[in-house]
Amino acid sequence: MNDEHLPRRFQIELPAARAQGVFADFARVWHTPNVFVMDYVALTQPPATVEAADGTREVAVPGQIVSRIRIPPEQVFELAKALTQQLEAWEQETGRKPPERPLFDGGHSAG
Repeated sequence: MNDEHLPRRFQIELPAARAQGVFADFARVWHTPNVFVMDYVALTQPPATVEAADGTREVAVPGQIVSRIRIPPEQVFELAKALTQQLEAWEQETGRKPPERPLFDGGHSAG
């Protein structure tokens, strides 16, 4: 019998040790030809002004990756759709809108 055309029902478990989740201040998204990677980052210290190697000043924002998620490119479309749906529901429930400016500047980060 060919099960290829039968509907699928995922049976997903959430281990108790992971039920609380991990807090992250922002996510950094990047890709290779075969995978998209989302690094979730938690800030570890307050930002501080430092002198860069070229003598200019910049603000260093120390952080640590608390979780790295790797998904195939095909799943990125489903993830984007799910995030959009959840964001729209959240906006309707809370009446809140996205910030007028990014919380963090630079790179290919989402946050």
